[in-house]
Amino acid sequence: MSKKNLIPRDISWLSFNARVLQEANDPNVPLKQRIRFLGIHSNNMDEFFRVRVATLRRMIELAGKKANMHFEDNPQEILDQIQVIVLQQQNEFNRIWDDILQELKKEKIFLLTEKNLNKEQRVFVKQFFDEEVRSNIIPLLIETLPALPYLRDKSIYLGVVMRKNKSAYDQKYSLIEIPSKTVGRFVQLPSKAGEKNIILLEDVVRFNLPYIFSYFAYDHFDAHIFKVTKDAEIDLDSDVSTTLVQKIEHGLKNRRKGKPVRFIYDKEMDAGLLEYLIRRLNLSRKDNIIPGGRIHNFRHFMDFPDVFDKKNTRVTPFRHPALKNSLRVTDVILEQDVMLHFPYQSFDPVIDLLREAAMDPTVTGIKITAYRLASNSKTINALVNAVRNGKEVVVMLELRARFDEEANLEWKEVLEEEGVKVLLGVPNMKVHAKICVIKKRVGTKTIQYGFVSTGNLNEKTAKVYADHCLLTSNRNIMADINRIFRYLENPKTGMQHLQACKTLMVCPVGMRKQLMQMINKEIRLAKAKKEARIMLKLNSLSDATLINKLQEAAQAGVEVQMIVRGIFCARIQSKKYKKPLTAISIVDEYLEHARVLIFNNGGKERMFISSADWMVRNLDHRVEAAVPVTDEEIKKELEDIIHIQLRDNVKARWLDNDLANNYVSSAGKKKIRSQVETYHYLHRKIQKSVEAVKEEIVTT
Repeated sequence: MSKKNLIPRDISWLSFNARVLQEANDPNVPLKQRIRFLGIHSNNMDEFFRVRVATLRRMIELAGKKANMHFEDNPQEILDQIQVIVLQQQNEFNRIWDDILQELKKEKIFLLTEKNLNKEQRVFVKQFFDEEVRSNIIPLLIETLPALPYLRDKSIYLGVVMRKNKSAYDQKYSLIEIPSKTVGRFVQLPSKAGEKNIILLEDVVRFNLPYIFSYFAYDHFDAHIFKVTKDAEIDLDSDVSTTLVQKIEHGLKNRRKGKPVRFIYDKEMDAGLLEYLIRRLNLSRKDNIIPGGRIHNFRHFMDFPDVFDKKNTRVTPFRHPALKNSLRVTDVILEQDVMLHFPYQSFDPVIDLLREAAMDPTVTGIKITAYRLASNSKTINALVNAVRNGKEVVVMLELRARFDEEANLEWKEVLEEEGVKVLLGVPNMKVHAKICVIKKRVGTKTIQYGFVSTGNLNEKTAKVYADHCLLTSNRNIMADINRIFRYLENPKTGMQHLQACKTLMVCPVGMRKQLMQMINKEIRLAKAKKEARIMLKLNSLSDATLINKLQEAAQAGVEVQMIVRGIFCARIQSKKYKKPLTAISIVDEYLEHARVLIFNNGGKERMFISSADWMVRNLDHRVEAAVPVTDEEIKKELEDIIHIQLRDNVKARWLDNDLANNYVSSAGKKKIRSQVETYHYLHRKIQKSVEAVKEEIVTT
């Protein structure tokens, strides 16, 4: 297995985040969306440092020791590259933000600081502080403390230097945590007609520093923002006497004490305070100490106030045509397969399917997996009502879904209190498959139906994540879902239930082997001078074995076309290929989250939707499921959508060996923005369906 043709995973990911930054830089993107993309870039970078940079540092610390991780060949070299790229992106980020500030001014939207408030605004800010902020802050005089207080990972802090004008030696350092979680980051100020003025919460605090520290009689204040990013890995100890829940609870507490992996500060910060903080945090100049601008935690800017005259033109999801005129989703699914395409089509039918099952007296049970749930989950509400109506409900709740561990622990308590049987996963393996089976008993007959999805059961993210969900009563698919649940309910018995799956491709037992077999078949067809084609849509492609096999396919003459949003580790440009191996990434308003696999298979096309990316973690260390799409109409629809995306020349970037992120050229061609075109394509099917119903009525 050769790794020489691979781009390091983390360097590839930074290239993806650069594409997010491109969206923030695009003047054709609405201003509110540009600000949102800056927030997404910032949030992505925070998680990158919490997880990937922290992991690389662990690799260096554990060099030569046995550990449960896949080691990079040279983690220090990758860290050095990361430092350079991150600083470059930070500079680009700052430049884009300066441009956006100028655009905001053109729209009479002003982001004010504590230094440029008029009299009315100063009175407002003082009153707002007294009523909303004062009770939420506790200033800490850090020089008097034996140790630096615990600094929260996702918070921002104001580092304050207090002086008296009479003596330069009479100064103190203080820290104030900005309570943005409880108060909110943005405060709208009294404004003149036609203007909108906003101040950040930290500037409200800055303005009120003389009042906060009035007891000490200081008359000069320097205050600058900084934040600390910490290692977010949860170490699950091997103590057999503790349950998984106890281990995760303990791990969450330890996460709060994680080692700092990045320190970002306002480059105007007092040099003495900066040196003091670095020393007390046990950081060195070799660590990721990054100078930035006045503002940090741009992730909050994803929720920038909607003060724009041009309102968001995002379209409302519409109901699937097969379900539009039906009272019950269940009745339709028992007759035909239905594939939902989020966010263009509504997520409501998934919730409706569960609600109908909860109320249906013939339904005996529901089994479902849950990875990331909405905060006020309608899915959970439907399942709870099912239990109350006497159904047996089993929920596989993945407690180790990163950054959702606490929320899922809370959902566990809610479900168990209502009588739901909660499964907590498999040792050393995450359950990432998105599956559901509902059983009903009609007379002596058992009927089963449900779904397989590429995305989470989350009605909130379904409005912004592009995913596919197959609703079906196919007996073979349901049989395999039951096999997966038999394994999940008793994993100690071994993986024979997973190995027995005949229709679904399942990780970690069969999917990798089956993928290799299907690629090998395309290679044989190409060598026999027959049509050979592979089309893949993934979030991430980093598995070395499969990358090498795709490169082998291109050398044999297989046409390989890929759409990969995020990590893409393949070096795909080579003179050895008989057919070019091409790949694009689409970054646009919606997050492309679906996985679709299409193999020509000698004209008998095989098509799957899957929860699994082509990464070692997904294929070898998770329970995943890929479902074949067999309905000819749905296959045609799904392939049409993939072809629309392959023709994108507005939001598509070429993925190449140089990580250049060059846009696919639209010169001399009709501009195709695939997310807009996909919406129109699916919406036309609604119109055709309505026309067909009218024609049927007239004929009757």
